[in-house]
Amino acid sequence: MTARPEFYRFHNGEKAPLQFAEAEYASRVAGLRAIMVEQGVDAAVFTSMHNVSYYSGFTYCAFGRPYAVVVTPTECVTISAGIDAGQPWRRCYGDNITYTDWQRDNYWRAIKSITGGGAVIGIEGDHLTLMQQGKLVSFLSPSKVVDLYEATMRQRMHKSAAEIEMIRAGAAVADVGGYAIRDAIKEGVREIDVAMAGRDAMELEIAKRFPDAEYRDTWVWFQSGINTDGAHNPVTSRKLQRGDILSLNTFPMISGYYTALERTLFVGEVDDASLKIWEANVGAHELGISLLKPGASCAEVTEQINDFFAERDLLQYRTFGYGHSFGVLSHYYGREAGLELREDIPTVLEPGMVISMEPMLTIANGQPGAGGYREHDILVINEDGNENITGYPYGPDFNVVG
Repeated sequence: MTARPEFYRFHNGEKAPLQFAEAEYASRVAGLRAIMVEQGVDAAVFTSMHNVSYYSGFTYCAFGRPYAVVVTPTECVTISAGIDAGQPWRRCYGDNITYTDWQRDNYWRAIKSITGGGAVIGIEGDHLTLMQQGKLVSFLSPSKVVDLYEATMRQRMHKSAAEIEMIRAGAAVADVGGYAIRDAIKEGVREIDVAMAGRDAMELEIAKRFPDAEYRDTWVWFQSGINTDGAHNPVTSRKLQRGDILSLNTFPMISGYYTALERTLFVGEVDDASLKIWEANVGAHELGISLLKPGASCAEVTEQINDFFAERDLLQYRTFGYGHSFGVLSHYYGREAGLELREDIPTVLEPGMVISMEPMLTIANGQPGAGGYREHDILVINEDGNENITGYPYGPDFNVVG
């Protein structure tokens, strides 16, 4: 049998346009190299979708296979599986190595070809599994392993001007999906039909705005009645009824960058008990937006919104934190946990951060005003306060429809 390679370079075709200019990736990698010098790291081996995408522009589809980006003082190389052929090369900043399936662990052999043995290796402790960490030690024989999770998360928390423009475009696409959903809401229509209208409108808008991008993973969660009680409840075929509480959630995905729009609506009419809770949640939303400014800590903002709800005897119905960072993240990867609006997060807001405001109250089935109430805007922190880049209106005046 012909000898088969463990790994190889399959530079098939020309480099495709990435979501950002090469200078953006060069700046990110330079920032990472500064972190590596500070922490005495010879080579960073990152395995998560968010860090591979952030530093290389390549957003992988794992499907049970491991991927990586390896950064040294002189190289930035993505490691991809043979099933993807030349696409990772075309869609990455820097070099790419393809590993083969001919024998187990060629992935680690490919990585070792860059790092060598005995180096100080930087990893992401929040992503590298125990099994893969064992293989890292076995194949690379590192002199030391350094967790760069915290440092890289904090680098990603501060957005460049190019990232903010990408997020701004994503928020505008989310608005397009919101209006399409509003137009599709009628008594007797299924959740799934409304969700598809929003998703289709966003995908068409993304293709118009970003003709050179790759398109995948844009989605909608549109919920009605009891199905609104959780923020991430899947879509069903339930038919809408007059008086139903609704939850509109649009999530456009553009080259690894996800944005979101979330709104409470009602079909045709809203009862008094529901209206009172809805208006209180809108009040908390507006208060929260006013608090997002440089110098405020995530914990302080959270406590003030808690006080607002407690004064109205509603705090016990809060279900999660009041907001989170935006950037390279999605429903199945990424999370800048250091920038979430929760009591236990002391991070102080700074210009260049991007964060949502999304209070939610859930009232149990059978109680007056039953359902889940949620509003969600995306805010860019600037020198003077914040810029709200979400345009779709919130509240009862616009969102009693159908």
